[in-house]
Amino acid sequence: MSLRRFATLMGAVLCLFGVLGFVPPLLTPGPEVHPLSIDTPHDLLFRLFPVSAMDNLFHILLGAWGLVAARTEARARLFTRASTGIFAALTVLGIVPFIDAFPLYSNDIWLHALMTMVAAYFGWVHRSAPV
Repeated sequence: MSLRRFATLMGAVLCLFGVLGFVPPLLTPGPEVHPLSIDTPHDLLFRLFPVSAMDNLFHILLGAWGLVAARTEARARLFTRASTGIFAALTVLGIVPFIDAFPLYSNDIWLHALMTMVAAYFGWVHRSAPV
């Protein structure tokens, strides 16, 4: 898979899940045991992933950046490397809650860790075949 195709795929998936986080039939109320510092409702997408409106908007914006960045190899690389740092930070913030404005707990931790590893591979290890 080329770096540009990966940025497109990652951007599309982030946008999709950001939008799905606003679809009420896919959401169940989040647990009250994990209160957020900002008094905002949060739910569980597919009963697995904690989401909030701010979280959904963040995913949509990050996904849009990925779709735009996929136009060139250099921008796709920058997006992928920046995503590695962003998802690594979200993983750490889920494990050691410092700022809990986003619902970062439960399944979000392993999902962000997985996304960190995949983005790191494409950002630093994977080399696209010359065209």
